[in-house]
Amino acid sequence: MTLRSTDAITDFSQFQTMRAGARDGDLSTVRKAAQQFEALFTQQLLKSMRAGSLGDDVMGGGQTGFYQDLFDQQMSVHLSSSGKGLGLADVLVQQLRGSAAGAADGDDSTATSVSGVSDLLSSARRAYALGRAQHATSALTATPPSSAATDHGETTTPESFVQSILPHAERAARELGVPARVLIAQAALETGWGAHGIKNGSGSSSHNLFGIKADRRWGGDSVSTTTTEVVDGTAQRERADFRAYDSMASSFDDYVDFLKSNPRYQEALQHGGSASRFVQGLQKAGYATDPAYARKILAIANGPTMQLALAAGPRQISV
Repeated sequence: MTLRSTDAITDFSQFQTMRAGARDGDLSTVRKAAQQFEALFTQQLLKSMRAGSLGDDVMGGGQTGFYQDLFDQQMSVHLSSSGKGLGLADVLVQQLRGSAAGAADGDDSTATSVSGVSDLLSSARRAYALGRAQHATSALTATPPSSAATDHGETTTPESFVQSILPHAERAARELGVPARVLIAQAALETGWGAHGIKNGSGSSSHNLFGIKADRRWGGDSVSTTTTEVVDGTAQRERADFRAYDSMASSFDDYVDFLKSNPRYQEALQHGGSASRFVQGLQKAGYATDPAYARKILAIANGPTMQLALAAGPRQISV
């Protein structure tokens, strides 16, 4: 399978292009949005079929589910964008372009096109919500793939989590020169979309969104909890001290300062605006012991949960 640049699920430029096209009234944006919807629908079909199977075979391992989901996402996007999918995108394009063609000349046509894309995103959000409900039990009981996860859950949803940290993520992203969705994805990975964040002794949140440990350089509050570290290829549970903050904003501020003030991360900060180079640089510098840390962040950043959580807000993400 040969991929064009816009086929890759880690290609973030496609979202900027779609936003610009929607603003300019470009009808080709309708097809792109329809293909995104079809890809989400296909992913849910694959997820439902896998959930109804007999389970993993004897060769399955702890990372199998992650790579299986990553493969399904990539395959769904490729099938939709290549025109070899379910045909749902073609039907949606005909319907939306038909509505646009019937509108009055001038700005009304542009408004109809943009409105059609917005309606399509709303439909995608409802469709995905149905799929999430079917998997709610497994999602709530599964341990998130985080180096700083605890066993104490919080009542939250990906949508509410993303919208609550979005302003802080955008501010931090501007300082680091990376897409905000990448920082949100890293926080989602570390906290299980906010549902499994580190708690202090009283049971309240430590607001540690990035799994930063409290070493001798840290002069603030800290909390001790059990964490998973990968040592010689084997996941091990151990106890460690983590930084505690008074707010999510403080967590983002300290994350930016932590990276900028630490010489080991200077190469990661020379990313040239590339999200992939940034997260791979973090992993190379030893930010986390999980060998798949960078790939997981990129998969979350461009996955359906992130897309729909961002679309659920009152405005589109700015970077």
